[in-house]
Amino acid sequence: MLSITLIGYGKMGRMIQNMAEEHGCRVISVIDPGQPGCAETLAETELGEVCLDFSHPDGVMDNIRQVIAAGKHLVVGTTGWNKYLPEVEALVEKHKTGLLYGANFSIGMNIFSRVVRYATELCDKFPDYDVCGWEIHHNQKADSPSGTAIQLAKTIIGASGVKETPVYEKMDHRIAPDELHFASVRGGKVPGTHNILFDCETDSLELTHRARSRACFASGALQAAQWISLRKGIYTFTEMMEDLLC
Repeated sequence: MLSITLIGYGKMGRMIQNMAEEHGCRVISVIDPGQPGCAETLAETELGEVCLDFSHPDGVMDNIRQVIAAGKHLVVGTTGWNKYLPEVEALVEKHKTGLLYGANFSIGMNIFSRVVRYATELCDKFPDYDVCGWEIHHNQKADSPSGTAIQLAKTIIGASGVKETPVYEKMDHRIAPDELHFASVRGGKVPGTHNILFDCETDSLELTHRARSRACFASGALQAAQWISLRKGIYTFTEMMEDLLC
């Protein structure tokens, strides 16, 4: 079995631990200074072959630096550190290890993203259709928009000949033709729902991905751990999916 270390022991970390063995992984250590029974720092912990970081944006870069310096592979599900990507790429190259990161580890969401791209390309051929999106998450989610919403907006803009600028905040003006509005709602216990709407005067096409539980993200993260354990370099979850779909 692949030995793994969990960095962050919130709901996602617990789900990964519960599902680890069915994905050929064994959790040998857990790091979370805020949780009883967990190690407080990486320095005091035996690290597995692959570390999975689902912690907090405030500490993720320190975690990345320490794990890579230790020569371990890493899966990063924590967002908010992409501005440091050049530094991380250099560290991964220096220490000859592997790192995989993503905003959403759901296999279904990554399939959904491909459907959204294709639908955008099709509707782009018919100027009557306008596109927008919105996402809904539980009331404990700390950020807005979701990393997945940002990625979906980039997918739409990349496939559209009209949309150029994502707008995530409240609209206080009539939306420009080149603006893509992607709204966010927070409430309840929703694990994550993302909707894309293609609309014209005569009809609408609506695409929806609805996560039923965090199990879909945990399963994808554990598959990512197995995949990156055999590689060196830095990869996105999307690149892993492209490899698996070939």
